[in-house]
Amino acid sequence: MRISVIGCGYLGAVHAASMAELGHDVVGIDVDAGKVQALAAGRAPFFEPGLEEILDSAMRSGRLRFSTSTADAKGAQVHFIAVGTPQARGGGAADLTYVHAAVDGLLPHLSPGDLIAGKSTVPVGTAARLAERVEAAGTGAMLAWNPEFLREGYAVKDTISPDRLVYGLPSGDAAPAARRLLDEVYATAVGNGTPVVAADYATAELVKVSANAFLATKISFINAMAEIAEVTGADVTQLADAIGYDPRIGRRFLNAGIGFGGGCLPKDIRAFVARAEELGRGESVDFLKQVDAINLRRRQRMVDLVVESLGDQVYKKKVTVLGLAFKPDSDDVRDSPALDVAVQLNGLGAHVIATDPAAIPNSIRLHPQLGFATDTLDALHEADAVVLVTEWKEYRTLDPVEVGRLVRDKLIIDGRNVLDPERWRAAGWTYRGMGRP
Repeated sequence: MRISVIGCGYLGAVHAASMAELGHDVVGIDVDAGKVQALAAGRAPFFEPGLEEILDSAMRSGRLRFSTSTADAKGAQVHFIAVGTPQARGGGAADLTYVHAAVDGLLPHLSPGDLIAGKSTVPVGTAARLAERVEAAGTGAMLAWNPEFLREGYAVKDTISPDRLVYGLPSGDAAPAARRLLDEVYATAVGNGTPVVAADYATAELVKVSANAFLATKISFINAMAEIAEVTGADVTQLADAIGYDPRIGRRFLNAGIGFGGGCLPKDIRAFVARAEELGRGESVDFLKQVDAINLRRRQRMVDLVVESLGDQVYKKKVTVLGLAFKPDSDDVRDSPALDVAVQLNGLGAHVIATDPAAIPNSIRLHPQLGFATDTLDALHEADAVVLVTEWKEYRTLDPVEVGRLVRDKLIIDGRNVLDPERWRAAGWTYRGMGRP
């Protein structure tokens, strides 16, 4: 099929390259000329495992190209909207400026029977309003909403082999035609038995935000239990293991630590609350305000734990911060708890040296006042405290004996509860975890 992808940020670049890898003829369109130039040269403008490989493969095949002109979308059968929906300034609501601009830019280039397929995360009710605009323009095109469920670090796999497909379809006679086009786009996944949920616009929009709200709630729940564990002497990791055996609960997303971040969960739950309040049902999701508050509180608890462990003498102490990205296998520092902790410690007068396998360039752009080291061992040299805040594999597998030879004081604070406390203590370290005795 001929496909256009409007917006070539994280979501759009991955989607465009993956669709081309599956055999479609794809044009990716973005207003950022520098981003387009990098992608056209086969260079991903962000770190995502596997992306550059499929970019290179798709570009060499001739099935993928990039442009700054929306006019190049003309002739495509399906037009994916993959632009950002950031949190609006001064409030929690989603800013839909880029979504509206993408649709308005497409309207002059649509043909009867074309399908606009929204992938951006939007407040419920957005698709219905956009569909009215498309219909009023007299293009003969249709609109569907097809939310994404990508995990950073696994985005290529999640696009090519999704665990489910959700179609928010128009009502009436357009629904079968829209579904046929989406089934053709995802023919490989559908043929492999991927479940398809065909629903209306509102349901498809709610699927995405409610999934994020549920995951955020689960993470904040175990972090709330960590707060109780800290004052009672309980071990939140053992607690999570025990309740995780219950199939109704499950163990995933029950890892206590410094909380979630990134470009999705924090802003999406805030936008969900804002939209529910607009609909007069704010009380239905009022608990998400506490989910957000618990999450932010864990960052402060991490800072307090470092200060306590240093005997309340953090000024000019060298603190090595392991990790800057909000999660491993990503260079994304948007609303990153790890970067936030580093900045707060620096603000208290600590001599912070931060390191990360991928996220240093993005961190420098935001917070050049921090100290950075590209080599983990260099970062650890003469440290008074080591703070693990992003659970990259190379940090999880550090040898406590080897690291002990590099630091000034054997003090480690594990903000992700991924290290073996007994192993580190046996090597002479003072180990502090989150919600662990």
